[in-house]
Amino acid sequence: MTLTATSFDWVRALVHKESAIVLQPGKEYLVEARLLPIAREKGIPDVSQFVDSVRTRPDADCNRRIVEALTTNETSWFRDGDPFTALTSTVMPSLLAARGPNERLQIWSAACSSGQEPYTIAMLLEDAIPNAATRVAITATDLSREMVTRTRAGRFSQLEVNRGLPAPMLVRHFVRAGNEWEVAPQLRRMVTATECNLAAPLPRMGPFDVVYLRNVLIYFDLPTKQAILRRVRDLMRPDGWLFLGAAETTLGVDDSWERVVVGRSSAYRPLKGK
Repeated sequence: MTLTATSFDWVRALVHKESAIVLQPGKEYLVEARLLPIAREKGIPDVSQFVDSVRTRPDADCNRRIVEALTTNETSWFRDGDPFTALTSTVMPSLLAARGPNERLQIWSAACSSGQEPYTIAMLLEDAIPNAATRVAITATDLSREMVTRTRAGRFSQLEVNRGLPAPMLVRHFVRAGNEWEVAPQLRRMVTATECNLAAPLPRMGPFDVVYLRNVLIYFDLPTKQAILRRVRDLMRPDGWLFLGAAETTLGVDDSWERVVVGRSSAYRPLKGK
């Protein structure tokens, strides 16, 4: 039995209510593929039957798992590498020169998925800055409880480390853990992972010197993008740096940001007086 229109519309409404992510018509196949494992785990062979059971007998845990299953957790090491090159070549030297010797820089990796982005940042800074563990704190957040748990663990399969992680960095910053690779303890101490729904009021964090909010805004409608950018700006230092995905921009969305070219990348900085 294929996913019924009623079931799809209910899932769309739930996902939008809980995460503000917009599931467009035509994504029925995605809903079926992502929810089928959960349905089978519950002993229900059909996704529409599973959705109907949750719809008629509300279950907060099932609702959460449905929403998390339909968020995108695509990631890799050094993804779209230019924003990481910009961090070490331009952004960090600028911030270190502007801050006192005892000030700890705060970096936020938003929608961090399973942790490759925050640990990429941690590795780069460990190699570039003396005593990086005492100079930099990285906050990693994600909507998914499972992704936050994985980020805290800092463990990755061989397949995962093969996706963009240079061999010298693997040797230098990871240790073998059975069939997996585990991030070295000093890097894990730099990263604090916690749940965070970007579409809801944000927890008290920061203030951040650098925010990586990449490949996230594309999933939201315009009002949600505007609200997220306002909330993020409120958590940033006045001279902070925001990195978005290559297909994302603040232009035409929120005029309180200035776009700055940084090497082969671009970043956004809060405009004074906005």
